[in-house]
Amino acid sequence: MTVFLLRRTGLLVVSLAVASVVVFALLRLLPGDVAATIGGINYSPAQLAALRADLGLDRPLPMQYLSWIGGVVHGDFGRSQLNGTSVSAELGRKLEVSGPLVIGAIAVSLSLAVPLGTWAAMRNRTVAGGALSALSQLGIAIPGLWLALLLITVFAVELKWLPAQGFPVDGWAHPGQAIRSLVLPCLALGLTEGAVLLRFVRSAVLGVLHADFLRTARSKGLTRGQALLRHGFRNAALPVVSILGLQVATLLVGGVVVETVFTLPGVGNMLVADVGNRDLVKVQGEMLLLVAAITIIGFLVDIAHRLIDPRLGAAR
Repeated sequence: MTVFLLRRTGLLVVSLAVASVVVFALLRLLPGDVAATIGGINYSPAQLAALRADLGLDRPLPMQYLSWIGGVVHGDFGRSQLNGTSVSAELGRKLEVSGPLVIGAIAVSLSLAVPLGTWAAMRNRTVAGGALSALSQLGIAIPGLWLALLLITVFAVELKWLPAQGFPVDGWAHPGQAIRSLVLPCLALGLTEGAVLLRFVRSAVLGVLHADFLRTARSKGLTRGQALLRHGFRNAALPVVSILGLQVATLLVGGVVVETVFTLPGVGNMLVADVGNRDLVKVQGEMLLLVAAITIIGFLVDIAHRLIDPRLGAAR
């Protein structure tokens, strides 16, 4: 296990280094000029050249990369080229919204998918199991935007239980208000992802229900539920953990639609606005943060696989 962890950690570091080079290089291929964005039509060519020099855009690209990545290693993602604000500080404020949003959505997804997926598998080929399977298929087909608008209409407009949009200006200074603001966005994301995960939980549990080891466990006097709880879930968890890792990555990148609908000041909204403004330093920091998060999730999923089934190590 120690060798495996060292090897995977080394691969993680190399992956992040390559990702930083790719992010930096790709953003330089985008059309437009941040100096022209700042100066507009009022700046003369000489003023634009002076502004580029002031922003460091006239230096060779390798020098720009080394300066940027050196700061990132020390936790400094640079400063916005448009307004001079600290990218690290702004990312921290946005993560205070996006982080709990993703965690809440995953909690909703798991609490929906695991019990219902198991229940549907144990009642396979029954009317109730078929109905739940069809309902999960319907949940997958529902667009996230439509579901978000439906939740707003029911719980915010009609029942007035929860706020329709926005997030407290003072952030988590008042936790109750902040949590109330995230309930509907978490449901909008979690219900859709939960429907997807439910299908995988059902398939995984179905795969182990008729396995030899489960029949052996039942021959020792265990009920089907007891055998599944003691021996089945561990074997069914491998594909579910993989899909769960993909869902976390999807929510990190794809939560921008829900953040827009609920006007949440999260990382997704920030990224879209900064790409439009061509604020390269901020976009670099945001892209690298997302890529790093997704890469680390893959790293954790690999470790989880080894912990769940140590035989994977022997197979390699």
